[in-house]
Amino acid sequence: MELVIREVAEGDWAAWHTLWDGYNRFYGSDISAEITQHTWQRLRDPHSAVHCRVAVADGCVVGFAMIVLHEGTWVTSPICYLEDLFVAAEMRGQGIARRLIQALVAEGKSAGWSRLYWHTAQNNPARNLYDEFTPADEYVRYRMNL
Repeated sequence: MELVIREVAEGDWAAWHTLWDGYNRFYGSDISAEITQHTWQRLRDPHSAVHCRVAVADGCVVGFAMIVLHEGTWVTSPICYLEDLFVAAEMRGQGIARRLIQALVAEGKSAGWSRLYWHTAQNNPARNLYDEFTPADEYVRYRMNL
């Protein structure tokens, strides 16, 4: 399998949308069409802090990593938050998520990001993969919807 990690492109809409729907089903989320469209627009806006890298296997988009680059108060260079990582169910177990994370690590080193971080559910089976990159820390997340 030939795998390429690249920035999302306009022509990726249908494949990205299918993956996005699968991602939201996986997490039991009901995301409106309005939010989906807004997210898609931001992913392609060069001035947005939200970016997307896609995994393309043999010419087909089969996964994505959506990130948010932001400032921090303890660092002088950007911080990368990996907000969404997803690989099509039929493509899992082939190292695609690993390659997406590796690509972000390489990009971050090249671009001078200070760190890369993400959150996941305690029972997410992907934690075995995540533990290969770095151990989970001791912090507890608090989340308040406004």
